[in-house]
Amino acid sequence: MFASCHCVRGGRRTMKMIRFRSSSIRSLSQEMTCTIRLLDDSEISCQIQRETKGQFLIDHICNYYSLLEKDYFGIRYVDPEKQRHWLEPNKSIAKQMKSHPPYTMCFRVKFYPHEPLKIKEELTRYLLYLQIKRDIFHGRLLCSFTDAAYLGACIVQAELGDYDPDEHPENYISDFEIFPKQSHKLERKIMEIHRNELRGQSPPVAEFNLLLKAHTLETYGVDPHPCKDSTGTTTFLGFTATGFVVFQGNKRIHLLKWPDVCKLKYEGKTFYVIGSQKEKKAMLAFHTSTPAACKHLWKCGVENQAFYKYAKSSQIKTVSSSKIFFKGSRFRYSGRVAKEVVEASSKIQRNPPEVHRASITQSKSSHSLNKQLIINMEPLQPLLPSPSEQEEEVPLDGGIPLLREDDNSAPVISSSPIKNIGEYGDFSREQEEKIKEEPLTISELVYNPSASLLPTPVDEDEIDMLFDCPSRLELEREDTDSFEDLEADENAFLMAEEEELKEARRALTWSYDILTGNIQVNPFVKSFSRLLVVGLGLLLFVFPLLLVLLESGIDLSFLCEIRQTPEFEQFHYEYYCPLKEWVARKINFILYLLGCS
Repeated sequence: MFASCHCVRGGRRTMKMIRFRSSSIRSLSQEMTCTIRLLDDSEISCQIQRETKGQFLIDHICNYYSLLEKDYFGIRYVDPEKQRHWLEPNKSIAKQMKSHPPYTMCFRVKFYPHEPLKIKEELTRYLLYLQIKRDIFHGRLLCSFTDAAYLGACIVQAELGDYDPDEHPENYISDFEIFPKQSHKLERKIMEIHRNELRGQSPPVAEFNLLLKAHTLETYGVDPHPCKDSTGTTTFLGFTATGFVVFQGNKRIHLLKWPDVCKLKYEGKTFYVIGSQKEKKAMLAFHTSTPAACKHLWKCGVENQAFYKYAKSSQIKTVSSSKIFFKGSRFRYSGRVAKEVVEASSKIQRNPPEVHRASITQSKSSHSLNKQLIINMEPLQPLLPSPSEQEEEVPLDGGIPLLREDDNSAPVISSSPIKNIGEYGDFSREQEEKIKEEPLTISELVYNPSASLLPTPVDEDEIDMLFDCPSRLELEREDTDSFEDLEADENAFLMAEEEELKEARRALTWSYDILTGNIQVNPFVKSFSRLLVVGLGLLLFVFPLLLVLLESGIDLSFLCEIRQTPEFEQFHYEYYCPLKEWVARKINFILYLLGCS
């Protein structure tokens, strides 16, 4: 937009064109639509501005629910690169999203309460129940057959009420999708518990009983992050109220409690956990698919450690994913910690808000949508159990794998063909019915990070894989094509190279003239250059000397303190030892050649 301005200069009247920057001002006040998907699959929308911070959305949803115990919850979104994030409350929403409006996000449980008994209000318990129900349906909970049947019965009791033979036919839960793999045997057990053990329980009581059972399971509150360990084996990392956990296959192979976690850090695509157990320090390293995924994993770990470990939020410090000599990303958890949340909950004095519950039939539409999207996925090869495993009955302490992708989790995929039978067409109907009747065994499932289903929230045509996905390969091919287009202009590159060579020649000539005294240099510059040379010389002398002292085993207090730091241990195991072995091999090889000659 332009406006004319008249001014008098030297008796002459001139006209100037002044450009008003109204577009940038207007962009700051421009309203954008933001849609948040709630835990019952309903949606609410609000208008935000470019500078609106994430705390506004969190407060907006909590006001919508009349929720006071809001520290357990967060808002999750996916950036244009398909990387999941938690919305940071102290930063601008538009800057975090890195995409064009309208924005779509999900309201989810971010920190699972360690003890559901300490939740004060029924509304908070109901929202946690909805999250656990999602975790069960999307397979994020590993549990035994008996526990699975009890959890399913609690859901049926909470949403259908007491069993009534007039209203409930023989297979009255067969149309309800409670688990990712729901056999007839499991359905019969659920109905048996629902009819005989849960009669008379109101929805709040049934929901509370589900929470009491769920919070005792190993995978309660685990948001699995797909990684590869040092051997290249696929693993899933997670953070719980207890500590840092690692799952491989469908077994937990590591549990490092929060008091034993010394430091979390990342470099590029490698995530490090430095901890101590039984007075011994250890460092675990895991590799993610992208640097962004590694940074997200690190931030999740830092937040969970701060929330569950510390007694007061004032004890939380800004952490840095620092390298040995350089500073990396800096991050600080800004909310209250678990102990403060529990203490604040105990002081709530108000009439509890009304809880509006969605029935199981209302949420079934979203399940059918997820099923339709799963059918449209690229087929995965199923991992079938061995014949001996198929014939076994599931023991009480055995496991039923219930792992599939939630819209706010990394993938934990059920490989059984029961739900995906339409994708293959290799099984007859008799075989399908046979598989459905078989007992559920833990061997029927493997973690597969190459098959991410529905990261939160992603449109059907935007489903992406985490490792070696076709769309990522297509993007790489497009990048290659763009580089080829740039390289087509060879003349421009040749001219640039010639200019660089000329600049290099000038620099060398100037340096030679300075050294020979042909050019007079400012005394200050000369003294600074000498100081710089002396400093570099001292550094090259002091650093090897310090390294020799540290590796010599000399028992001095300050050397012992340096040796015990995680940074030195990392340097020792990752750089010094491999370098020493490499030098020793070269020396031995040279000596061998000299001996042969």
